[in-house]
Amino acid sequence: MKLKDIVRIIKIFRRSGLSELEIEMENPKFRIKLSKNNQVQIPVISSPITTSPVIEQKIEQKIEKEEKRVEEKKENIHIIRSPLVGTFYRAPSPGAEPYVKEGDFVKKGQVLCIIEAMKVMNEIESDVDGIVERILVENGKPVEYGQELFWIKINT
Repeated sequence: MKLKDIVRIIKIFRRSGLSELEIEMENPKFRIKLSKNNQVQIPVISSPITTSPVIEQKIEQKIEKEEKRVEEKKENIHIIRSPLVGTFYRAPSPGAEPYVKEGDFVKKGQVLCIIEAMKVMNEIESDVDGIVERILVENGKPVEYGQELFWIKINT
């Protein structure tokens, strides 16, 4: 398997709704395990990265199916992404109610969460009107730039 294919698998996995993915091949020996449990994991690769065209074609087909499934699922969904690296907080203070919960209707400009970066609390606002379909990050967990935070279902 080529490095660009591994990178592509990782990118698709990050965008998907999957929480774990493991790919293992016997000949040549290759294994990669990815997890979205908010811990940094380095893919495990054993042996040279080469595969037969048949294996590459099967992987390509699975990747295309997963991309299509993810895109279909996200129809009418607006994704709110983290504009910076920091720590995700759902509420303004530890004992307070969260800004939003799944199923809540939000308006454009409404605060969804806070991301703390270098001791600065940055309010993240919705840029659309809609219903919070999914909150993708746990309270108090680190987030990366561009990481999906919320799925907002847009009323059409």
